Amino acid sequence: MGLSYNAIEAEKLTTAEYYGKALHDLAVEHSDVVALTADLAKSTKVAAFSKAFPERLINLGIAEQNMFGVAAGLAKNGFIPFTSTFAIFAAARSLDQVHTDICYQNVPVKILASHAGTSFGQAGSTHHSLIDFAAMRSLPNMTVMCPCDGAEAYKLVKAAYSIPGPVYIRINRGFDAIVWDCGPEEVPFVWDKATTMMEGDDLTIIAVGSCVFQAIQAARMLKADCGLNVRVINMHTLKPIDKEAIIKAIDETGCIVTAEDHVIQGGLGSAVAEVVAEHGKACKFKMLGHDNSFSTIGLQEDLLSIAGIDSNGIEEAVAKLMNLNIHENESWEDEY
Repeated sequence: MGLSYNAIEAEKLTTAEYYGKALHDLAVEHSDVVALTADLAKSTKVAAFSKAFPERLINLGIAEQNMFGVAAGLAKNGFIPFTSTFAIFAAARSLDQVHTDICYQNVPVKILASHAGTSFGQAGSTHHSLIDFAAMRSLPNMTVMCPCDGAEAYKLVKAAYSIPGPVYIRINRGFDAIVWDCGPEEVPFVWDKATTMMEGDDLTIIAVGSCVFQAIQAARMLKADCGLNVRVINMHTLKPIDKEAIIKAIDETGCIVTAEDHVIQGGLGSAVAEVVAEHGKACKFKMLGHDNSFSTIGLQEDLLSIAGIDSNGIEEAVAKLMNLNIHENESWEDEY
């Protein structure tokens, strides 16, 4: 699929800037698109939208609960509102309004949840969103999505317009590691089907969001160190989850490892485990993520390492699960 892990010479945009670009392009195509923000227009990069369509941007101030109520009212009157705020504010502070005003009414409000997982590392646990998958997956009528990089975020946001009912879209703060080396329109994406990033028949790593890049790197390391052929699945849509891809992976590889920048309770790992249990499948299974714990302050790459969901942590977890030794070169000599 043309994967690359080098910087591309095309647009160098943050994931949030890809959201702003997609929102602008949707507004050009559809007159019913409106944008709402809780005083975070700068952080969620809707500048292009606000410049082109100032009359279709509503800033509700630092009042996320109110924003979702207003969005629900707009949706009931024929608009397609795209709301944006930090993920922890959408999933925790505003859960009542998302539950009752949006999901209970089953209205097409699209929630852009930025600064998700540990991507706002320096802000600490109060601004890390490690429970949002669990909260949003539990809500009836809600679709839950999370892109692996900015280009996929663009494609996903464009798709969200046509998905019936409410949609929760989780993105990171800042620049994501580049997974797709193509323009956003060329990203192969079907919203309710997982994307196989690497083929393999020894085991499968199912990852979401920033952990997709880490999983691909870990798969390469496992091939070099242990000779394993690892399948990597990008589960960009957690609800409805692609059951067929999971069952196929179990049947063909017999071992599943999930990786997410989220607590392992209620997130991707739990969603995959539900499919495994529902279909009576037997396989080796390991969930990687934050294990019922709060995160700490730090850079995201360090926080991923602490949680064991960077490439090294994933490789070590897989090797342990498969009872393999990671071959390291210890033959070097001290030159000093």
